[in-house]
Amino acid sequence: MTVGGVTLDPLTKTPIVVLKDEKDEVTLPIWIGLLEATSMATEIEGVKMARPMTHDLLKRIVEELGATVERIIVTDLRDNTFYASIDIAVAGRRHTLDSRPSDAISLALRSHCPIFVARAVIEASRANDAEAEEAREAALEAEADAAVEAAATHDLSEVAPEEWGEILEKLAPSDFKYKM
Repeated sequence: MTVGGVTLDPLTKTPIVVLKDEKDEVTLPIWIGLLEATSMATEIEGVKMARPMTHDLLKRIVEELGATVERIIVTDLRDNTFYASIDIAVAGRRHTLDSRPSDAISLALRSHCPIFVARAVIEASRANDAEAEEAREAALEAEADAAVEAAATHDLSEVAPEEWGEILEKLAPSDFKYKM
């Protein structure tokens, strides 16, 4: 996977890093913290800070100890929390360290090492996306049903002009008796 970009969730304004596969067929959004998003964005944009940021320091420590970051892996998704690991090689031995995905990705960007995502994580993320979409659709449908019910039980001749906009906004094409 590669980092497709860092963006903001339009509803919560929380930063998201988007991982994508090389064919652009699979994307994986991971919600992250503001500091981690800043770290990723500065590296992606090639912005050099006057002093090393945390992930720059981590990369420097790894290098000074004669180690290399071989790869990072997003390993799990449990209770809407992503997990990752960093594989570091030192003196011919591989060490695997538990990490937050945001820290692992920031280090991978600086180390130019590969980013992997376990297939189970992609499948779990897709299932979560499908469940969230179903919940959104059910909520919209319930809201529309309530609007239709409210309109049906009211004498529409008594509806105040300022209420019409709200009633019409809540209507969906499926609310009409005769389909076109």
